[in-house]
Amino acid sequence: MRLVMMGTGGFAEPTLEALLASKHAVVGLVTQPDRVVGEKRGTTRQVGKGMKEIALERTIPVYQPESINTPEGVAKLMEWKPDLLVVAAYGQILNRDVLSAAPRGGINVHASLLPKYRGAAPIAWAIHHGEKESGVTIIRMSTALDAGDMLMQEAVPIGPDETAGELESRLGPLGSRMALQTIEQLETGTTKGIQQDKSLVTKAPKLTKEMGLIDWSRPAPAVWNQIRSMHPWPSAYCYLHRPSAEPMRLIVFKAHPVVETSLLTCSNSSSESKQDRQDNNLVATKAEAGAVHVEGNALLVRCGEGCLALDEVQPAGKRRMNIIDFLRGNAIPAGSRMGAA
Repeated sequence: MRLVMMGTGGFAEPTLEALLASKHAVVGLVTQPDRVVGEKRGTTRQVGKGMKEIALERTIPVYQPESINTPEGVAKLMEWKPDLLVVAAYGQILNRDVLSAAPRGGINVHASLLPKYRGAAPIAWAIHHGEKESGVTIIRMSTALDAGDMLMQEAVPIGPDETAGELESRLGPLGSRMALQTIEQLETGTTKGIQQDKSLVTKAPKLTKEMGLIDWSRPAPAVWNQIRSMHPWPSAYCYLHRPSAEPMRLIVFKAHPVVETSLLTCSNSSSESKQDRQDNNLVATKAEAGAVHVEGNALLVRCGEGCLALDEVQPAGKRRMNIIDFLRGNAIPAGSRMGAA
């Protein structure tokens, strides 16, 4: 079968490599234009070898339009005479003319358990919302966003400390295997599509830098989910406010919720007795959220419920470091707190 691959980034790379190693003929690659570092970043920016580089190594023609949904884009596809379009994290909704350029239309390798998390950042939002599992769904493409019939689906558990980048690295190879299996079924005529349940649809919009700002008024597990979901991009961040010092922007890479008994150390008043703090149930209000407490080599931050211990951070303009090194070089006086700028 003659295939055109359409995709960008680390999730799509295993599928392209699998297609190139198969019996099928990859006659072209459509991928996003080359970007200046930091420009138009998003969930498709985690890159291994690079889609373009993989294709050029095998002398596969590469096309990088700002939009494929133009007469010129359709003409290029028609020139390659594909039987099927294989799409993974391409970042554009394909119009009817594009899908009609291949007699068999297109299949999409989508990194979620559809109909949950339709959109540009399904892996990040699954972690952000505390899902216990994710996976890959192969769908027959339609002109609506991730709305086509499901041809194959496989679930995997999400690790308790797994970041979006780590999960993407696991789902990419899974998607490549499922894509090949689906293509084989299409060839033999054994493919059976299942309509998505519209009542179960949830959205996974494109990430922005602003989504990385930590809201400490949320419960500690929710804040931890946000930190994991924003890695590797846009990264979770906040500002450390210390008396008589400029706010310090901190990227938070790793953290963990503390055990229940450790919440006593997050009290805002060192003069409270242990019994007093227990009587107050240690439930933070929005005013208390973000309060900072140093205990030995631990930096604890009060959340809306519970506390989070920071493990790895990066101050603005400095290297990524563990929390011991950070505390060694930065005094955290009483009254310090985390928050927005």
